[in-house]
Amino acid sequence: MVSGQMPGIPEMPETPSIPDVAKLMEQVRQQQQEVVRIQRGVEAMEITGGSRHDDVQITVRGNGQFTSVAIDPDALRQYDADELGKIVVEAANDALRRLAEATSARFRPLIEAASRAEDF
Repeated sequence: MVSGQMPGIPEMPETPSIPDVAKLMEQVRQQQQEVVRIQRGVEAMEITGGSRHDDVQITVRGNGQFTSVAIDPDALRQYDADELGKIVVEAANDALRRLAEATSARFRPLIEAASRAEDF
């Protein structure tokens, strides 16, 4: 029998540690601030995408708004309207793909930190 234990009363298992709620709330608040900071940075970005042969260059902001389209004058003479339209779409899709990649890269450290925190 352990000293101080009453005869006939089973020993109580150790209580698992309870997370400090205030500390968790502070971590959540800091993460929210970091998300806002990253989001503002993403919105301020301008990314340029282009067609395969750089006949068309399109710039898009982090909020998804297209800000400019530059078409090589030679492309205007070389392609008909349908072909040029496809080239513009190609450049726009490239700009959006690059924006998505840049956005993911900005958020990656925060996502990785959150994943590590879940493992504890």
